[in-house]
Amino acid sequence: MLVHIKDLIKKAQKGNYAVGAFNVFNLETTLGVVRAAVKMGAPVIVQVSETTIEYAGLKPITQIVESVAKNEAVKIPVALHLDHGKSFRSVAECIKVGFSSIHIDASDIPFEENIILTKQAVDYAHKHNVWAQGELGILRGVEDKAQVPEDMAPFFTDPDQAAEFVVKTGIDTLAVSIGNMHGIKKFRDIGVPDLDLKRLEMIHKKISNIPIVLHGASGVLEKQLEQSVEFGVRIINIDTELRLAFSNAMRQILERDSSIYDPRQIFAPATDILQRVVEEKIRMFGSAGKS
Repeated sequence: MLVHIKDLIKKAQKGNYAVGAFNVFNLETTLGVVRAAVKMGAPVIVQVSETTIEYAGLKPITQIVESVAKNEAVKIPVALHLDHGKSFRSVAECIKVGFSSIHIDASDIPFEENIILTKQAVDYAHKHNVWAQGELGILRGVEDKAQVPEDMAPFFTDPDQAAEFVVKTGIDTLAVSIGNMHGIKKFRDIGVPDLDLKRLEMIHKKISNIPIVLHGASGVLEKQLEQSVEFGVRIINIDTELRLAFSNAMRQILERDSSIYDPRQIFAPATDILQRVVEEKIRMFGSAGKS
């Protein structure tokens, strides 16, 4: 069942666990994520990015999520969220079709400009009873500009700025940069960096009532994820590991039998593999059985 994200996160705040936010791209990945949530009895956030909207179309991908949530997750709460909206237009369009949460990511512009753009999105979202996530600290910049973990510190979220950002924007959730990284580079090149948990703890103390979002969590060690939950992380985003699981499964299927021509024989096993990855993440986040 499709619900407002606030229902999931307020419960997570009280129960001290994190809800998984998983990126989907089509019917199969949506089925894999939602079926995992059903099997684990866990709340789940299904999120789409601007690039997925460009690929699939906003209304089609929205209707896929709504239909799967209604028919596959009758008793499991599913929330729909915009991941990394870079413009007010993206935010407004997603709100119009029924998203209960949007992410306005202005983290790559100066602090004061980030506040202005974020507050504009927040005010519009709140006017339509939608939650708004802001971001402070650069994740994309980390991957583009930093070559080793030591180079990442200049892009991290400043705890004092975080407190000011929350007050001036009115955001409902805050995405932070504490060593978390987007993309495939951390798997293929430099390795998955450790999280700066001391910094996270300081941020949490400054904004103790605001749920913290951990983007770029693919590959992060379970122990560090558990500690991040203790320091206020209530939403953990997984994307790259899902892409890898799905694409690697399809590749292996075709390599084993090049005569396969029915897409269903390729997509179904890949969907099952992705589902298992999501199930394991749900277990790690502590949200299993919390529906």
